[in-house]
Amino acid sequence: MRLPQSLFLLAVAGTSARASSDKVARPRGVAPEFAKFYQDTKTFTCISNPAVQIPYSAVNDDFCDCPDGSDEPGTAACSHLSRNSPLTVADRPGHSELELTLALPGYYCKNKGHRPSFVPFQRVNDGICDYELCCDGSDEWARPGGKKCEDRCKEIGKKWRKEEEAKQKSMTAALKKKKQLLAEASRQEQEIQDNISRLEVEIKDADAKVQSLEANLKVVEEQDRKVVRTKGKGKVNALAGVAKARVEELRESIVELRQQRDETLDRMKELEEILSKFKIEYNPNFNDEGVKRAVRSWEDYAARDLGEIINDAQERDFDEIVKADDKDSGVDWEHWENEEDGCADSDLVYKLAAYLPPSLVEFIEDKVLAAKAFLEDNGVLAKPSTDSTTESKAVTEARDALKSAQDSLNNLNSKIRDQQSDLEKDYGTAGIFRALKGQCIEKDAGEYKYEHCFLDSTKQVAKKGGSVTSMGKFTKIAMTTVEELNEAGDVITVEKIALEYERGQSCWNGPNRSTKVVLECGEQNEILKTAEDEKCVYSMLVTTPAVCRGPEDDVPRSKDEL
Repeated sequence: MRLPQSLFLLAVAGTSARASSDKVARPRGVAPEFAKFYQDTKTFTCISNPAVQIPYSAVNDDFCDCPDGSDEPGTAACSHLSRNSPLTVADRPGHSELELTLALPGYYCKNKGHRPSFVPFQRVNDGICDYELCCDGSDEWARPGGKKCEDRCKEIGKKWRKEEEAKQKSMTAALKKKKQLLAEASRQEQEIQDNISRLEVEIKDADAKVQSLEANLKVVEEQDRKVVRTKGKGKVNALAGVAKARVEELRESIVELRQQRDETLDRMKELEEILSKFKIEYNPNFNDEGVKRAVRSWEDYAARDLGEIINDAQERDFDEIVKADDKDSGVDWEHWENEEDGCADSDLVYKLAAYLPPSLVEFIEDKVLAAKAFLEDNGVLAKPSTDSTTESKAVTEARDALKSAQDSLNNLNSKIRDQQSDLEKDYGTAGIFRALKGQCIEKDAGEYKYEHCFLDSTKQVAKKGGSVTSMGKFTKIAMTTVEELNEAGDVITVEKIALEYERGQSCWNGPNRSTKVVLECGEQNEILKTAEDEKCVYSMLVTTPAVCRGPEDDVPRSKDEL
C-alpha cells in the first residue's frame, strides 16, 4: 500500500532537504554505520539482496520493495519482516525465507543529549511516544492522529547518566569485592593444599609408628608365650627354674654363713681359754688397776648363762638345706619342672611356700614375696584371677599402644579424605564460591522470612512461632536460562549461574521442597525475591559480586583455568 500523497511529499521533502545540505545525507531512520548503502542518490541496491535494485526515490516511500526491507529504514512498511525469525510471504513468490529477513536492526533515533537507539519498525508512526528508546520523538515524525512527541532527550539523558554513573560506581565496587572473594578463595584453597601436604607427612610418620608397634606387639606376645609355655609346659615349669636358682643362691649363702659362724665360735673359745688361764695365773696382790678391771669383767662374763649357742634341731635343719640332692633337701624340683598345664599354675606358685621346709620358709619368706611381686609386675606371672585368658601387663601395654596409634592414623586418614574431597568439589570459576560458602542472607516476605546460606541450605522461617522449614540442601552449581526484557523491550533468553538445593522438608501430599537460586551481578549479597513456581518448588533471585563480569572475564582462558 502506497503512502498518502501528503505524507509521501513530506517524506520526500525531508530527504531532499538533507541532500541539499549534506553531500552524504542519510535517509530518515538510517544509522551512521549503514550510511554507505545509501550513497547513490539515483539507484538503491537492496543490502542483503544486491540483485534487487530500485530507484532511489522509492526509499522511504512507505512501500516495501526490497526483500530485506532495507528500502524503508524510516517507515513501518516492512515491519512484517522479522530480523530474528525469517517469515514466508505468500504474495511474493520467488523469495526464500532467508531473503525475507530484515537487514536493518530498526528505526534509528539520534537522541541528541542522550544515546542513540533503534526502535522496532512496528512502532514507527504508531501514535505512541516510545521515550525509553526514542527520546527525541523522531519515530513519530508523521504525527499520526495529530500526536506530537516532544524531544525529551536532555532530561532523560541527564537522568540516565546519573543512573549509569551510580551503576558504574556500584559495578566498580562489586568487581573490587569479587577480586577480594577470588583472593580469599585462593587463600582457602592453598590452605587446604598445605593441610594435605602436612597430613601426608603426619600419616607417613603415623603409619611407620603403627608398623613399629605391630612388630613390637608380636615380639612381646612371643616372649609372653615363651614364658607361659616353655617347651610346651606351663608357667609353674618356668617359675620352678627361677625358684630353684634362687634357692641355690640361698643354700650357698647358708653354707658360707655357717662357715663364718664356726670360725667365729672357734676364735671365741680360744679367747675364753686365754682369759680363763689369765684369771687363774695372775697375782691378786699386784697393784695394777687395769689388770684388776679386766679380771672382774671376765668374771662377770663367765657368770652369765649364755645358753646353748648352737641348737641341735636348727643345725639339723641347716644340714638338710645345704644337701646338694634336691629330693633330700625337701623340694622335688624335678616334679615342678615337669608339671603340665592341667594344674592351676598360679595357685600352685602362690602356695609354693607350703612345699618348703619350715626353717627355710621363715628364712626366705620376704625374698619369695618380693620375687613374686617382681614377676607379677613384669608379666611373667599373672596376678590371681578367675579369668584364665588374662594376658601379661607387657602384652596389654603393647596392644594398647598399638590401638592408640591405629586410632590416630585412622583419624589422620579421615581428615585428609575430607580435605581432598573438598578440593575436588565444584566451587565455580576460580573456586570463587568457596569464599562465600556458609555465608547467609535473609529477606522478609509477609508472614515469612526467607534465608539463603551459600552452598549450604535455604530455609523458610515463620515470623510467628519461629518454626523453620527446610527448602533444600545444596547439591550443585548449574547454568539456567531465564527470560528478560532487553532495552528495546523485547523478551530475550539469557543464561545465568544457579545454585540448586534439594531434599528439603517434605510437603503435605507433595514432593520434598527444593529451591533454585538464580544469581545476578550486584554489589551486595542480597535476596531480591522469592517465588513458589510449583508446589514446593521455589526460586530465588539473589545478587552477589561473585557473578559480576569484568574486563578480565572476556579474555579467553585455557582449559586448565576454566
